[in-house]
Amino acid sequence: MKTEINKNEIIFSSVDTLSVPLSLDCGQAFRWSEKSESVWHGVACGKAVDILQKDDTLIIRGTFEADDADRWAEYFDLNRDYGKICERLKADNYLKTAIKAYPGIRILKQEPWEALCSFIISQNNNIPRIKGIIERLCAHFGEDLGNGDFSFPSAEKLAVLTVEDLAPLRSGFRAKYIIDAAQKVANGEVDLKKLHTCDLDEAREELIKIKGVGAKVAECALLYGCGRVDAFPVDVWVRRIMSELYPEGLPECTQGVEGIAQQYLFHWRRNI
Repeated sequence: MKTEINKNEIIFSSVDTLSVPLSLDCGQAFRWSEKSESVWHGVACGKAVDILQKDDTLIIRGTFEADDADRWAEYFDLNRDYGKICERLKADNYLKTAIKAYPGIRILKQEPWEALCSFIISQNNNIPRIKGIIERLCAHFGEDLGNGDFSFPSAEKLAVLTVEDLAPLRSGFRAKYIIDAAQKVANGEVDLKKLHTCDLDEAREELIKIKGVGAKVAECALLYGCGRVDAFPVDVWVRRIMSELYPEGLPECTQGVEGIAQQYLFHWRRNI
């Protein structure tokens, strides 16, 4: 992979096993929308950007500094060999079918707090409504980035609010969980930094200290916010997959990359 960066563009060329539309719109992130044919707009890493893909070239347009390329490479997990991982996963026939149907899905490494808060909001919810709540959250409490874009508000910003303050979000029962999560992260009771490196079970225990965070939300926060590709979120779709296709558990080829396997299976099963 080659990287070029200037003030207004980051260009990654010779990128293997990446589909921008699938990666941005497969249920793991909620702040991306297709602006025009093949151009996606959203806010991530604190910046409003347009993203497009031309064959094996990924182009990110915005306003950048010299070290931003590393963060965007991390966001798209570009330093992980997905080609090799997918070949390994294809040892299982169901995964082979899923990967063939939807090639190029990568796990996005989002900001840990944003991923945690977003998947608290996702509980018992559909994607359009999740996106609406998050859009209102950012518009009310995030930093104005211009042109109608807003940053995701920090835990510290939300920790001083009340459930009543979140009424404009129309988030229902989730409001009290958002506030509890913000307070526990802001005061250090829940240490998001250590989730990247500690034992997976310890990371899960850290997250379920938060009211309303159960196994599924914890796994999502670890997979999509901390890059823990061995985490394995189980929602209604994945539960069906496990019951119908893997009643005795996941195949050996998924060991250590269960989260990547899950994303392919989830998107495939949801769309067939």
